[in-house]
Amino acid sequence: MVLRHLLAPPRSLPPTPESVLEVVGRLGSLQFDPLEVAGRNHDLVLLARIRGYERAWTDHWLYEDRRLYETYNKSLNIVPVAELPLYRWVWDRMAARHAEGAFDDHAPLVEELLGRIREQGHLLPRDVGPREAIDWYWRPTNQVRAILEALAEVGTIGIARREGNLRVYDLAERLFPPEILAERRPEEEQQVHRLVARYRGNGLLGASGNQELWVGGTGHAADRARHRAIAVEEGRLLPVQVEGIKGDRFIVAEDLGYLQQAAREVAEGTAPGGAPPAVTFLAPLDPLCWDRDLLRRLFGFDYVWEVYVPEAKRRWGYYVLPILYGDRLVGRIEPRLDRKAGVLRILGLWWEPGFDPAAEGIVGPLAAAIDAHRTFGGLAKVELPRTARHRAVVTEVQRELRRLA
Repeated sequence: MVLRHLLAPPRSLPPTPESVLEVVGRLGSLQFDPLEVAGRNHDLVLLARIRGYERAWTDHWLYEDRRLYETYNKSLNIVPVAELPLYRWVWDRMAARHAEGAFDDHAPLVEELLGRIREQGHLLPRDVGPREAIDWYWRPTNQVRAILEALAEVGTIGIARREGNLRVYDLAERLFPPEILAERRPEEEQQVHRLVARYRGNGLLGASGNQELWVGGTGHAADRARHRAIAVEEGRLLPVQVEGIKGDRFIVAEDLGYLQQAAREVAEGTAPGGAPPAVTFLAPLDPLCWDRDLLRRLFGFDYVWEVYVPEAKRRWGYYVLPILYGDRLVGRIEPRLDRKAGVLRILGLWWEPGFDPAAEGIVGPLAAAIDAHRTFGGLAKVELPRTARHRAVVTEVQRELRRLA
């Protein structure tokens, strides 16, 4: 899993914008989440794999060169523009939903907004001015924001750029190549591709699992079984068995080499990728973490992202990341970017039962991962926990950070 996820060792890809495309090519998609506590989710996924990663690199491919775009598949995801025809069903499904709903109910506003975009170009929702709120998904929402979101969901408009987390819209015909927009693929071909994309993202999914793995239009279990059977028959998915886990798991065919490499390394007793174990922090929605049950069974690691858990019920913290050391998940860390103060604050640090950081030689690799996170945030200093139980490790990490400075 760590080999095929480009995490053996972490931050091994060169510090160039093209490395972003390599990660997307390997994983198929990056889940977009706007919360920026330790960094946005997709930025953290890339930071774990690319040395010296800069968030501007992804923005370049999304909003300038436009090799990537945002679409809904499992959630809001970043996928290659070249695969847009294979995700077009997402637009078509939402078009059927909105045609006799929001677009009929608010037809004058639809025409007004499209007219403004045609004549004036890029449009921020706030440029139009406030309008009456309407019921929209989970909560009442300003009409302008809701209708622009609906027009983007059906592919009439797209995200030209973002100002912070605010979406700036333009016509899809101005954002994507005409031949890409004109291309139509059979619905079943799209559905098989979208299902295979879930397996490509995680790397070792089974036939079932938590419903969160399949949300976003992969259909019922029978639909998934049919599409998975097609992918297996075509040689795109390969069934494998994992010792101690019942039922088939599936890898994408391109990953067979990583499975064979891992088998050789295990037999030879060498570290993953033949490199000394290093440390990285995994994003809450990193594809490696999608299947929480698999994390428990493979890594012995119980991970719950507690950002939506009431504070009184949290076991760890608001935005806590798993610590990957080599091919083991050995603890959790809660980094917080404080750009105003220029400080990376480590609010919490927890080790798994039985893991002794002093005996395991993790101090140097941990300091390197913290320093990479500090550099990513453009921050000058690191503030570590001052609790007594971490004093020995923190002292050593501080010494390493001074050496790296």
